[in-house]
Amino acid sequence: MSTDVESNKEKNDLLIQKVESLNSNQAHVDEKDADATLKFLEQYGDKVTEDITPTIEKKIRRKLYIWLVPLLMTINTMLFLDKSVLSYGILLGLFESTGISHKQYNDLNSIFYAGYFFGQIPLHFFLQKFNFAKFVSLILFSWAILIFLTATANNYGGLIVLRFLLGFFESIVIPAIEITLLQFFTPKERASINPLFWISSQGPTEILGGFISYGLLHLKNPVTPPWKLFMVIVGGLTLLNATWSFFIYPSNPSDAKFLTIEERVHLIRKIQHATHSSIEQKTIKKHQIIETIKDPLTWLFTSFGLLSMIHNNIMFQANILYEAIGVERLGITLIGVVGGCFGSVYLLSGVFLIRFLKEGQLIAILYAGIPALAASLGMVLIPWDKSIPLIAMLLLTRTFALAFIVVVGWSTSSASGYTKKFYRNIFFMFGYCVANVISPQIWTEGKGNESPRYYTAWSIQIVISFFIPLVIAVIIHVILKKRNNERLKYIEENPDAQYGQVVVTDPNTGEQVIEKVEIANLDLTDLENKTFIYPL
Repeated sequence: MSTDVESNKEKNDLLIQKVESLNSNQAHVDEKDADATLKFLEQYGDKVTEDITPTIEKKIRRKLYIWLVPLLMTINTMLFLDKSVLSYGILLGLFESTGISHKQYNDLNSIFYAGYFFGQIPLHFFLQKFNFAKFVSLILFSWAILIFLTATANNYGGLIVLRFLLGFFESIVIPAIEITLLQFFTPKERASINPLFWISSQGPTEILGGFISYGLLHLKNPVTPPWKLFMVIVGGLTLLNATWSFFIYPSNPSDAKFLTIEERVHLIRKIQHATHSSIEQKTIKKHQIIETIKDPLTWLFTSFGLLSMIHNNIMFQANILYEAIGVERLGITLIGVVGGCFGSVYLLSGVFLIRFLKEGQLIAILYAGIPALAASLGMVLIPWDKSIPLIAMLLLTRTFALAFIVVVGWSTSSASGYTKKFYRNIFFMFGYCVANVISPQIWTEGKGNESPRYYTAWSIQIVISFFIPLVIAVIIHVILKKRNNERLKYIEENPDAQYGQVVVTDPNTGEQVIEKVEIANLDLTDLENKTFIYPL
């Protein structure tokens, strides 16, 4: 009897401790709602007692740049090359072989992004619920197969199905890569690595695509149409990339086999300390979805993605416009290579702005947006017989890619809470998809929008894509700066706010106990976690 009384007393004491603790100023969650890396830290954290040193940090960074960054850049290169295969197909006989018209070509680009739109919610759901790394690899294998199948298409109907499915499966890749960058790099590191990483969507893509096209155009009387050979080559490269990803891509730092256990612990601690945010969470939290919807930043970032990407079809129209200006097809492939090099250099210059200037993200966006705005005005005002200035203006519109790249990363890194990050991504990508469905249609010929000047298309892009998004970026910056000032004051007044508590169930006794942890382990949103500082 006395044993039962003592047992009940212990339970009551624990309950009192739990209630008192949960009523303190420190935030708390149940174990199932905590960061997915918490169990890894519980298992190995006690064995790594020393703080991270500059030498260890440098070693981890070197491994990330050897193993992870090249993989992500290659995935991104293949993503954009696969997306633009029809653009290269124009130069390689796609129109002649399939009988499609310019309008149908525009419709195929819209259909691709319709698939992109419908893939957002189901694929985001699967990405969060299942093994992150293996799901990404499965997606890569799927799109490699679709590129191979594109080589078998002989008419518009077949291309419709394949482009929709390709858009569907590719829709999750950019969000997955952004989440991976969040897991392995601090906000300061990401601010400079994002443009560097996104160079792979500009330079290598256009250089590789340009040289493959250039080589295929030199084939004499090929049995297989050159555009189909292009699909086979690109499909093979994508398959190799998928195989590489299957063996290397990590779900989170605790799963990174190219790091030692000690290095994984140090990296997790470093990221959590820098972000005050979780690394991975498998539970979909309804309240975080609701907060995402209510947060005005979600809609500002979504508006940026929607409006800025109305101009995105320029990349698919460029080869047609170059040909209309009077450039021969072989020359167009070389212009593409030059454009890729220019885009890479411009993105690199953006890296230095972000890295070395205070509040560099807004500066980089303006640095990217203003030249593109001027170039679009040039496409309207410069006479059509001035071919060199027109080519230069078309190349200069590429600078806006830097602005979009900065905002893609900014949108995710300015949210905390794994579910909130995911759904912020979903809304942003919805805007991106809708814009890219609309974008090809503004190039449809009509009164005031005749080929090759397309005055209506350029006028829409000047106002909607290149001016209003810059205003939105300034508004986002002002809001985040105001929130940061309030949070810095809060942190100064509440030093204990850096820590929180997890309610853990002992697997042996079934008892619930309280563990004090860094607040980053609680998977709180940025509005719940007053110590979260927004990147500027």
